Amino acid sequence: MSDAKYFGGGSKKGEISELQEELHHQREDKRKEAVKKVIAAMTVGKDVSMLFTDVLNCIQTNNLELKKLVYLYVINHAKLQPEKAILAVNTFQKDASDLNPLVRALAIRTMGCIRVDRVTEYLCEPLRNCLKDKDPYVRKTAALCVAKLYDLSAELVETQGFLELLIQLLSDSNPTVVANAVAALTEIEDISGRTILQLTASNLNKLLAALNECTEWGQVFILNSLSKFSTADSKDAESICERVAPRLNHANSAVVLAAVKVIMSYMDHIENPEAQKGLCKKMGPPLVTLLTTKEPEIQYVALRNINLIVQKKPSILAHEMRVFFIKYNDPIYVKMEKLEIMIMLAAERNIEQVLNEFKEAASEVDVEFVRKAVRAIGRCAIKIDKAADRCVAVLLELIQMKVSYVVQESIIVIKDIFRKYPNQYESIIATLCQNLDTLDEPEAKASMIWIVGEYAERIENADALLDSFLDNFHDESSQVQLQLVTAVVKLFLKRPKDTQDMVQKVLNMATQETDNPDLRDRGYIYWRLLSTDPEAAKNVVLGEKPLISESTIQIDEAMLSLLCREISSLASVYHKLPDTFVTKLKEVRKDKVKKDRETDGESLLPQEQQGGGQPNIFDLDSVGESLPQTSAPAARAPVNVMDELDFLSSPSTGVSQPVSKEIVLPAERGNGMQVAAGAARRGGQLHLDLTIQNQAGAPLGDFAIQFNKNPFGFAPTQLQVPPVNPMSTVETSLAISNHPNMFGPAQQAANIIQIALKNNSGVFYFQVTIPFHLIFSEAGEVSRDDYLSQWRSMPDEHVREVQVAGDSNSVQGKLRGANLFYVAKRTVAPQEFVYFSAKVGEALMMVEVSFGGGPSRINTKSRSAELIPAFEQALYTLLR
Repeated sequence: MSDAKYFGGGSKKGEISELQEELHHQREDKRKEAVKKVIAAMTVGKDVSMLFTDVLNCIQTNNLELKKLVYLYVINHAKLQPEKAILAVNTFQKDASDLNPLVRALAIRTMGCIRVDRVTEYLCEPLRNCLKDKDPYVRKTAALCVAKLYDLSAELVETQGFLELLIQLLSDSNPTVVANAVAALTEIEDISGRTILQLTASNLNKLLAALNECTEWGQVFILNSLSKFSTADSKDAESICERVAPRLNHANSAVVLAAVKVIMSYMDHIENPEAQKGLCKKMGPPLVTLLTTKEPEIQYVALRNINLIVQKKPSILAHEMRVFFIKYNDPIYVKMEKLEIMIMLAAERNIEQVLNEFKEAASEVDVEFVRKAVRAIGRCAIKIDKAADRCVAVLLELIQMKVSYVVQESIIVIKDIFRKYPNQYESIIATLCQNLDTLDEPEAKASMIWIVGEYAERIENADALLDSFLDNFHDESSQVQLQLVTAVVKLFLKRPKDTQDMVQKVLNMATQETDNPDLRDRGYIYWRLLSTDPEAAKNVVLGEKPLISESTIQIDEAMLSLLCREISSLASVYHKLPDTFVTKLKEVRKDKVKKDRETDGESLLPQEQQGGGQPNIFDLDSVGESLPQTSAPAARAPVNVMDELDFLSSPSTGVSQPVSKEIVLPAERGNGMQVAAGAARRGGQLHLDLTIQNQAGAPLGDFAIQFNKNPFGFAPTQLQVPPVNPMSTVETSLAISNHPNMFGPAQQAANIIQIALKNNSGVFYFQVTIPFHLIFSEAGEVSRDDYLSQWRSMPDEHVREVQVAGDSNSVQGKLRGANLFYVAKRTVAPQEFVYFSAKVGEALMMVEVSFGGGPSRINTKSRSAELIPAFEQALYTLLR
């Protein structure tokens, strides 16, 4: 009968009691049925933690299926009941030495999955034995267990010599064991951030030998490790590539891409041109095969990797143009990638079929794809000189279609063709001028104005054409205005008698009637040139312009070489190095390893949780999702020592802290806009320092910012950001004030501010964590009487305690510069108590720091109990 029966029905009265009875039944099959019911209830989200002891009683059995079920339950509930989990240790140790290798492997795997420190202590000896076990199944399981243990306690793994045992498994006779050892070492390298797997000539051959016999999953790990091996010897590189080449014919796409990565890594070291040519021929068909798969997601990943490969080695797919032709049912993201690769592979021998494909693509329904297809024709014209005539002819055919967005995009690319081939295609200007009425996009207008201004002496009615744009000068975008000013000045320099009034008019509008600083500056420069030295103006405005060129290599050579080493990973899909999008994860793991070594796995303070996802909604009042909050430490009894305080006075001075920024909005989520943010407190006010970088192809402007409601009522002042040109960066500082309408519940942690930033390309959401100590206000100083009365009136449950390091003088010095005000000091041998006050918003925070008689302690009281965990975390940050 199917196990689905265990999931039927709802909770019944007395169900737990019935399960307890069944779990203690004399018959083993009844106990197994009961455990299955428990697992089913656990799977659907019911609380069955109260059955822990009862389920654990079933662990002593020879029935492998029942043992697996009990182990599964223990893995899921051991962390909730660590004291009871210790009861299973004896069984784990006994099973780890069982005669059945399946039982030994099951025991060691389960112990590795139980993330309880007290259980981990008993894992070392069984794990060491299993790493040397005679059965390969046990050894491969133990290898992965080392990686799990390293994530839990790195110091334990290193001191117990497990890394050395893991490295020895690279020489194992079983290929699956070798693959698991490589996987475990790779995982440990990612956690630790240092190189552990050192490939030598000896273990290199063993990895290559295991490659032919292990599973697909194992092959991927081995191939990834081989790609990191560096050799300058041409023969070694050629030998490795030859032995990896058969993997190119594998049915699994991950294995194929991993093999391509290895070959691409070693190909530069091969000196024999025939060998290089042979490898290029071998890589072509497998890459083509990846594009014939039905899954568009695999096609997209393959195309992104092929994009890198074609830039590095175009000859690999030089004769495979047809596989990149657009299919009617391709998703838009696949079409876009195919289009880009076709431009890269376009050459004189295949330009005719490429242009036919682009022309057909320009007749599709998706506007953005059509624009890119038209622009691709222009890029081919600039890239291949001998194909320029044919490309221009195709563009004219598209203009005759009279489709607005096609016409406008065609004019944009024809402007670039004019710049590449001056004085060759002026005959088509008349055709372009016939379509002036259809232009409504700024870039198309700017392109047409540039053409009119550049060839004004050959266009009879150039003055009338430009004058038609001047009627709506103030309503045009800055891009059009700038181009219009330049075009009119060009016209005046070529035909001064007819256009003197026009140039006077446009320069007046540019200098006297606009707030755009770029436009005003350009107007004044032209005015000064024309009024002082017309010949100099001609040399500047009508001077010979540098020819543009089309480079299909989108990534510089150094970056491309690094990305080719990341083929088959996310880096090759994003076309970004891993450090740009996994740095934070690595830092978190490094901090965890460091903390494990310093505190033996025990955290001194609750750590704040931070979120990363971005909401896809516009309403700022409902932005974001709630993140888990760590619970506060347990309360202790209050210390009543205030009656005999010896009060002293000590002034508090504000110290400016250096601003550390982190990227809060990557360019890929910001439509080309990357934002880095960091908070600082200056002049008694909180500031948010922003670095806005434009990685898009068009200027960014019209910036505005808004905060979501938050517990402190933080609101931004007006954002002053000038237009950001492509590949430019702007720094700005935003003062943060408090506004009564901005007070609201915390969507996540109290000091996480959710922000919406708008520009001319859309609205983008991100969040910034304000270091909690920066929220402490300068109004936190409290008189003796107020401090004493409020301390006494605070409920006991608001007292918190944590351990910190440092003496009385160092603590006072560190807190003084962060708006924590010294209040008093009292000595009761052998301890010394120092008292501070602080204001977080309107909430008063009262702190007692004790020294002597063991580790220092901090006690915190406040009526705003919800702020105490974050406040203590801020103190810990300041004091450590």
